[in-house]
Formats: sequence, structure tokens, C-alpha cells
Amino acid sequence: MKKLALASAISALALSISGGAEAQTPRVGGTIRFTAPYGSSFANLDIHTSNRAQDEIYAKAIHRSLYNWDSEGNKPVLDLAKSVDISADGLVYTYKLRDDAFFHHGRKLNADDIIWTFTRLMDGAKAYPGARSVRLIKGAVEVEKGQAKTISGLKKIDDSTLAITFTEKAEPGYFFMNAITSIYPADEAVKESFLTKPIGLGPFKFVEYVPGSRIVAERFDKFYKPGKPYADKVVVLIMGEASARDVAFRNKEIDVSILGPAQYMAYKADPELSKGILEVAEVYTRLGGFNLNFKPFTDKRVRQAINHAIDSDLIIKRLSKDKAYRATGYLPLTSPAYDKSMKAFAYDPEKAKKLLAEAGYPDGFEFEWTATANESWGIQIVEAVIPMLEKVGIKAKIKPVEGTVLGEVVRKGDFQAFAWSLSSGPDPQQALKCFHSSTPVSACNYYGFKNAEVDKLLDEAGKADDPAKKIDSLKKVNAIVYDEAPMWFFNYNKAVMAYQPWIKGLQANATELAIQNYEDMWVEASSPAAK
Repeated sequence: MKKLALASAISALALSISGGAEAQTPRVGGTIRFTAPYGSSFANLDIHTSNRAQDEIYAKAIHRSLYNWDSEGNKPVLDLAKSVDISADGLVYTYKLRDDAFFHHGRKLNADDIIWTFTRLMDGAKAYPGARSVRLIKGAVEVEKGQAKTISGLKKIDDSTLAITFTEKAEPGYFFMNAITSIYPADEAVKESFLTKPIGLGPFKFVEYVPGSRIVAERFDKFYKPGKPYADKVVVLIMGEASARDVAFRNKEIDVSILGPAQYMAYKADPELSKGILEVAEVYTRLGGFNLNFKPFTDKRVRQAINHAIDSDLIIKRLSKDKAYRATGYLPLTSPAYDKSMKAFAYDPEKAKKLLAEAGYPDGFEFEWTATANESWGIQIVEAVIPMLEKVGIKAKIKPVEGTVLGEVVRKGDFQAFAWSLSSGPDPQQALKCFHSSTPVSACNYYGFKNAEVDKLLDEAGKADDPAKKIDSLKKVNAIVYDEAPMWFFNYNKAVMAYQPWIKGLQANATELAIQNYEDMWVEASSPAAK
């Protein structure tokens, strides 16, 4: 019931912000001027290498994956396949691929492209983020370990038919809807030129990339959705500084802007700007991750002590300006496996001191905290935490890095602690797989977490036919992870986007508000970039 209510609320909100798109005829032409707000650069033009939302923002224009996220229905849906047949045991999915999906260089998508892409992602030497999803396919781990050259669970029936055998029962749409599993053209992706001029299946084809500035893509006339895209061009401007976005938005130089806490308060108070605000409870958990191989953090009592030493509610109120929800576990409020009976770690410095003493650190210890300049979960937040930790004897030193660097550092396990906002949904099974001991650090088990009971419960969830039993197992996993505290549980994100009155077709995407299906968007004639 809760999930259905959420879907209905999101659907209603999406309709309200689309400017009545159903009653209007979308206008053809013009330029969508979007922003990438989470850093000062993109990692590169190979989306397989990055698990950052910053890069998926541009990738959504150029690439497509086997599935896509339906924001209105609040669920994953087939995208590059027109149908799928599922075996009686729920492990074999046979996809009939679209016959109207063409790559930007003119060739039609075929089964070999998907096989090539998924095999590439399992290159153990490269540690691609998408491996966490492909690992669900039978035989993928053997390729990752160098024990096989082909994934046994991928079987080409013919050019347009592909059978995939999975190792457990799960909804594959949650695993294969993100840009990190974008399907590449096997014939072109092997060329060095592909890394500077990507070719995809998306609604817009790549035109240019100006590092530190923008990516430009123009309409692809052979896109498989009839009549789409509406816009002639998409320009994704890199704007990591909130002040720069604010100036550009007020000057009508951009169509949308992701708002941080301070801007959120300012825009809500403005009679005109407040008319164009979209809010959604995203499936992201803001946290401070601990490297469980760093000695003080090997002891659960130390990790729990840090959670008790931080007044998270105060930080959310003062710095986040209530643009967040207090975390009471890893899974967010909108997750079907969220347990509302779980309570947040109480702010209790004395208990923190007691736990530290029991763990053998009565005088505390020192550690390095890797963070970026993000105002919602980065350096500004860590700076507020440091004096709280000092009260219990713990000294933290900030190691500032760029957003692109943070992803690499964390995936390599080259940190003592990190501050980040990580996807914790929409599928609880996929999200919690990050805590299975078989999941490597490079995929998403950044902490090096290992717990036999968690492994057992996750394996049971993967075999469960009864949805209620699956959810019950996942709730237990979430509770164990919370008690083990491999991280400081900070908050769940309330995403806020400001939009201009002329931009239409925005989606209330709970998986990441800044990621949009650009083919559904259009601009009215009143836009400064309407021509």
C-alpha cells in the first residue's frame, strides 16, 4: 500500500510540473539547457567507467540501457526490448529486442552488442561499476576472475533474441536501467575514437565536449520513439558551484537548477521562483563510510561511537535546512523494505566515550576523512561534524578531493573514511547486495563489509518466491547493517529542482531528480533558446 501511495503521489506531482503536457501539443525545436551540478567536470566520455550521477546526466541523452526508469509508474520498464518471456523457475529471461533501435552511426542494435557490453563490464582488471549488475548473470563472476572468456548465462538465439540466465530471483530491471550498463555498439566501441566521440542509442547524438564547461548533443532522427525527441539540441552545462547556477538561472541562461539547502530556502521565499520548484524524496542515503580495514574502524563499538557522537538532527536543521530526512538505516523511507520501527542512533556523547573506552580507545584516535565540496554531504558537513567528534576524543582531518576523484578513491578502497551520497534504492535487494561479502570494493562494497548472517539472508532473499518472505529477509539485513554501522548514517535526500516556466516534460525521478529522459522534454516559444 505504501509503495502504491508513493507511486500515485509521484505521478500526480509529475503531471503538475509538466505544465499540463497532456493537454498541450509538445513544441518541436529549440534547445534544452540542462545542468550537471555535482562537480566541476565529467569523469570522461566512457560512461561505463563512472558511477556518478554527474556523468549519468549527460549519458541519458546519448545512451540507453536494456531497461529504463518510469518515473510516473515508479518502476523499471523494458526499453531496448519489446517483450520478455520468463522461465517457470524465474531465472531465465528471453528478450525480444526492438527492431527499430539504431546506433548513431546507423547500425541496428543486435544481441551481440548486449553480449559484448556485459562481457566488457566484467573485465576484472578494469573494475567497472556496472559489474555489480552484470554479476547477477550466471557465469559473469568467472569472467571477472579470469576463469572464463565468455559469460555462460548469455545466449544469443538470433540477432534480435537474447536469453539471459540469472543466478537468483530478482527484478533485472533494477539492475540494468542505469547508464553504467549502457549498451555500446560492439563494432565501434573497440576503437580508440569511441572514447572521445561516443556513439549510443539515445535520443541525441554527441556533437562536442568542452572539458570543464559543457557537452552538446543534437537530435537523432532515427530514435526509436516515434516523434521524439522534440528538442533540436541538448546542452549539459557543468555547474558545480551553487552560486554560479543561481546567477545563471536568475538570468534565464539555464532551464533547470538543482537547489542546495540555502537556495532552497531562498527560492521558496521568492514569489516568482517559488512557482517553479519540484521536490521528490530520492532513494539516496547520505553517509560517512568507514574503511573496515583501518584498525580503529575494525571494531563495531568505534563505529557505533561515531554515530552517537554526531548530532545529526542539528546538522540537518542548521546546514541542510530540513532539505533531508534523518537516516534510520541504509534503506530510505521510500524503500518497500524500509522498517519504520527502526530508531536512529541517539546523540549521546557519553555513550560514545564509553564505547570508545571499551574498544581500547579511551583517548580517542585520529583519522582522515575524504570529501568533496558538495554542500549537502561534503566538506561543509564534515566541518560541522569534526568538533562533535573532538568532544569524545576523536580527531578527523579532511582530505579534500574533486568529485571525479572521490569515485576512484572509494572504488579502490584508498581511504580511511569518505563522505558521499549513495543510491540506496529503489530496489532493496540490489541496494543491500552491496553488503554481501562476495561483492568487491570496486563494485559497491566500499567498506569491505563481511557478515555471515547478512550473506545468508541475502542468499535467501535471492531464492524466495514469496515477496513477503523476501522483504522480511531484506529488513533483517538492513537491521544488521545498521547495528554493525559500517558508516555514519546521516540522512536521506529530499531533492529539489528549480525550473523555468517554459520547460515542459520534466519527470519526478525518485532515483535521481537530475537524471531526465530528454526525449520527453520540450521548450515553449518563450524560452530564450526556443530557436
